[in-house]
Amino acid sequence: MGHLTARGHEITPRAEDADVLVVNTCSFIAPAQQESVNTILEFAEFKRSGRAQKLIVTGCLVERFGPEIQKEIPEVDHLLGTNDIESIVAVCENGLVSPANGATEPYLYHDLTPRLLATPRHFAYIKIAEGCDHPCSFCIIPQFRGRFRSRRFESVVAEARRLFESGVREINLIGQDTTSYGEDLGIKDGLALLLERLGQLETPHPVWVRFLYAYPNRVSQKLLDTIAAYPSLVKYLDMPLQHASASVLKRMKRGASGDIFLKLLERVRRTIPGVSIRSSFIVGFPGESEKDFEELCQFLRAARLDRVGVFLYSDEETSQSYGLDGKIPGLTKHNRKQRLMAIQRRISRAKNQQLVGREVEVLVEGPSEQTDLLWEARMATQAPEIDGVCYINEDPDGNLKAGQMRRLKITEAHDYDLVGTVVDSAPQPTSRPRPDPFPILQSRSKPTLSRL
Repeated sequence: MGHLTARGHEITPRAEDADVLVVNTCSFIAPAQQESVNTILEFAEFKRSGRAQKLIVTGCLVERFGPEIQKEIPEVDHLLGTNDIESIVAVCENGLVSPANGATEPYLYHDLTPRLLATPRHFAYIKIAEGCDHPCSFCIIPQFRGRFRSRRFESVVAEARRLFESGVREINLIGQDTTSYGEDLGIKDGLALLLERLGQLETPHPVWVRFLYAYPNRVSQKLLDTIAAYPSLVKYLDMPLQHASASVLKRMKRGASGDIFLKLLERVRRTIPGVSIRSSFIVGFPGESEKDFEELCQFLRAARLDRVGVFLYSDEETSQSYGLDGKIPGLTKHNRKQRLMAIQRRISRAKNQQLVGREVEVLVEGPSEQTDLLWEARMATQAPEIDGVCYINEDPDGNLKAGQMRRLKITEAHDYDLVGTVVDSAPQPTSRPRPDPFPILQSRSKPTLSRL
C-alpha cells in the first residue's frame, strides 16, 4: 500500500470501486489457506460485477501453491511472492511480473520504505525481523519466509521515532522470533538493547512499546531487567510455549518441559512485578497421549497465565511432523481444546475479578463494534486484536476520543473482558502534531490483519 500511494494511487476499502484488487494471503495452516482461497474467489466476482480490471494475489499462498492458483483460478491475473512486494507498482501499472516462489532476494523493509498505516491512528506494528531459523517440526514458516534476518538497529529506532511524533501512542514490535533480533548482525542481547533504546526515546506524549512472540529459551535475564526498567515498555510477555509434556515438546523439536517453563515463569514474575503473560498451545500433535494432555492441563492450572490461545494441530504436508505416526482424530483434538480453554476461562475470570474496584490506565480504541452504548479501550496488558478489551460504560465529561490515555475504574469482570467508568478529565492538547509521514487508510475504523 505504501509503494502504491507513493506513486499516486488511491487505496479504497470498497472492492466494487477498485480498478485493481490485491489479495494478500497466508498459508501457515489449513484454515488460513482456506480463508485465503475463499477471499480470492470472493474478489474474483468483482471482476465480473465491478469495475476491476486486474486481480493480483500475493503472499505465502503464492509461494506454496502458485502453479495451482494459476491453473484453478483463471481470474487471477498476477502472482507476487513474499519477496516480490516492491514489484506491486509495476504489476498494477504495466502488468510486469517478477519471478515468484523465492526467485528474488529475501525481502525486508526498512525505515525509508513507503508505508500506509492500516491500523487506527493510535497504534502501529513494526516488523523488526523476518524469517526463522528454529526447526519446529510443525511449522512451515521458514520454507516461505527464509532464514532469520534482522532489520538494522537504527532503522527500527528511526521508524519508531517518526511514528510517535506523528501521534501513534503504542508500537508493537513483531517478527517470527523477535527474541533472536540482532543475532545475525553480531549483536548480543539485541532485543534488550533495542527495547532499551526505545524506552529512552523522548516522545511528545506517553507511549507504550510492546514486543510479541518470544521464544522461551531466548528470554534472557537482561531482557527481563530491561522490560522492568522503563515505564514505556509494557509489562507484557507473549511467549508461545506450545505444550508442557517433555515428550511432545521433543517431537515438536522445541525441547524443555512444563517444570522448566514453571521456573521460567517464576523468574519472569519475580523480575517484572505485575507482568501479564500470554502463551499459546497446540493440542492434538501426533502422538499426544491422554497422559500428555493431562500434563498440559495440570501445567495450565499451575502456571495461571493471564492470556492463552489454543490451536488445533494442523497436519501440513511439507512440515516435518507430517510423517509422524500417532495422528489424533479431529473430534479428540476439538474436545481437548474445549477442555483446556475451560480451565483457562476460570483462571482468566478469577484474575479479572481481582481488578474490580481498581483504577487502571487504558488506551481508548473508539466506539464499540458490539453496541453504540459503549466505547472500547485496552490496558497495557491487553495486546490489540488478540486479547480482551475494557468496555467503557460511563464518561463523565463526554469527551472520549480514540487514542486518548485515560484512567478507568473497573466495575465489572467477565471471562476475558472488563467494564469500567472513566474517572479522570479529558487531556488537553499541549502542542500541534508534526507533519504526518505515515498516511493512514482513514475509512478503516479497525484493522484487518492475519496474526498467523
